Amino acid sequence: MFYEITKDKCNLLKQIKWFEELDCRAVMNNLLVLLLSSLTFVTSDLLNNEFRKLMEDYRKLEDIHRYYEKQTINDPLSDDFIDSINSMNTTWKAGRNFHSSISMKYIRKLMGVHKDAKLHTLPILYQYSYAKSDVPEEFDSREQWPDCPTIKEIRDQGSCGSCWAFGAVESMSDRVCIHSKGEQNFRFSAENLVSCCRICGFGCNGGFPGAAWSYWVRDGIVSGGSYGSNQGCQPYEIEPCEHHTNGSRPSCDSKKSRTPKCHKTCESNYKISYDEDLHYGSKAYSISGNEESIKLEIYNHGPVEAAFTVYDDFLSYKSGVYQHVKGHALGGHAIRIIGWGVDESTKTPYWLVANSWNTDWGDNGLFKIRRGNDECGIENAISAGLPKL
Repeated sequence: MFYEITKDKCNLLKQIKWFEELDCRAVMNNLLVLLLSSLTFVTSDLLNNEFRKLMEDYRKLEDIHRYYEKQTINDPLSDDFIDSINSMNTTWKAGRNFHSSISMKYIRKLMGVHKDAKLHTLPILYQYSYAKSDVPEEFDSREQWPDCPTIKEIRDQGSCGSCWAFGAVESMSDRVCIHSKGEQNFRFSAENLVSCCRICGFGCNGGFPGAAWSYWVRDGIVSGGSYGSNQGCQPYEIEPCEHHTNGSRPSCDSKKSRTPKCHKTCESNYKISYDEDLHYGSKAYSISGNEESIKLEIYNHGPVEAAFTVYDDFLSYKSGVYQHVKGHALGGHAIRIIGWGVDESTKTPYWLVANSWNTDWGDNGLFKIRRGNDECGIENAISAGLPKL
């Protein structure tokens, strides 16, 4: 009876996200060994000591289980958590993006800005002298440069912590088109950057956005589209997975997030050699945390890469202007800022941002985040550069 009660408690505990990796089989095997040993030559004193330890562990298990039963409302993927955000009547609306069964370990893996990224911050190249009249009140790069299709694209990093690379190659691709006045449409390969840039960090286990831009200038990056696109020299090889609500993509598995191997060759159906396909940047730099400087950089040169701290509540963003209201920090995440504006209903200034979690996350893959107060650190981690044409 005691064995069955302990087994049930352990299995219930596994349903709570903080304990999803608890090995109940190992726990129960240890218990069986102890119980069976009572039928053999083990002394009564030893048995009493072991049984006492077991009872202490069991009581701890009960206490932990009782505590976390009360914490289910703080499960960031629960309906209760989403409802609690919406009850606050803040500047944004929450809804279900990720399936409730997705593990938090998997989600934390998506936050690919390594904690040491600040050590690789690029020098501030441009200190803009500005007047507020220099830029419009609202701006959208998609409308400003309609002949540049990459600005409209939303990519999918899959089960890899490669956001640092996606934010970079997306912005680089946009800037090649913008600075060539629409004559060149070159999709830089996230695959190539993630797998081959040794100075950029740890591939799918996190990286440094600033180092990605330096690598572009020094070593160059080849072309490559999304998974299965057959675009360019090295398309992304990590398959998108169904980390959101139910759909047609395969289920997510963090074990599939190993960094691809670096290879200096193109796909066999691509007719340009690897070396010929390399495209370079001419400059790499960061922008000061001044709101107007960031706006002027985007207005003059195109989208930029930014990094910010993701909290539990961000996972459920659906519409409006995001600001952190609930939950704990999950890690650093890199994205691409493509514009700015002011929300009509709440009069809240915002940055318009493209994420890399596919189009079924958020507002068709986009989100707005409060502008002018360095929300979640987004205005103090801006990386950019200019292409070599």
